[in-house]
Amino acid sequence: MISVKGLEERVERALAEFVEAAKSAFGNELLSVVLFGSAAEGALRATSDVNLILVLRSFDRKAADAIHEALQAGNAQIGLQVMFLLEQEIAVAAEAFAVKFSDILTRRRVLWGSDPFVDCEVSRHSTVSRVRQVLMNTKLRLRERYVAVSARPERLVAMLAESAGSLRSAAHSLLKLEGKPAASPREALRHVAGDIGDGKWQRILDLVSEARSGALVQPEDAAIATFGLMELCDVMLQRVAKLS
Repeated sequence: MISVKGLEERVERALAEFVEAAKSAFGNELLSVVLFGSAAEGALRATSDVNLILVLRSFDRKAADAIHEALQAGNAQIGLQVMFLLEQEIAVAAEAFAVKFSDILTRRRVLWGSDPFVDCEVSRHSTVSRVRQVLMNTKLRLRERYVAVSARPERLVAMLAESAGSLRSAAHSLLKLEGKPAASPREALRHVAGDIGDGKWQRILDLVSEARSGALVQPEDAAIATFGLMELCDVMLQRVAKLS
């Protein structure tokens, strides 16, 4: 049984079942199973996914077919999301997805095998470029989804919860680039918002936290929070520009 301090028993059980299925499916081709993100720090919320990386020597079709049902079950039970990463791809992936890998390097737990990221580094140049891309993508997606789902409050709240994760990771990377690292992505976003010095940001981030916890958020509050996050993207983009 895999023991991950801070997680619910059902999450530990589902992870243990999936890891055993992965070991069976991939055999000696499986090198490591790594938990990352909010689950790795014991901070799962109602809307949080459970994120895993399987580090492999090769990705075989037969093995991929064999793990299908276990992944489907894990996704249904705990929102399991899995990255299938080859060992030789780690350095390239870290540069291509610098914000995600900065998070992985900060918040990870090895559930099985050795730590494949102990010597992994993400360049400053790649991090700056990726933070900019994440912020632009988040801002554009917020606009598009607001127009598409503003009449469906429950979908707007779900969008807020989804977008918050990207913004928190971007804020965490931004502060590290500025030489002011925060303890967690959540604290990083609050730090960035606090730097603006406007009291409205506390309420907006509280609304985002409520959305992520699955609490009821009123339609008008969801709209206010959505436009607030767009504005926060702009503030962070201005800070990224100074780094360039």
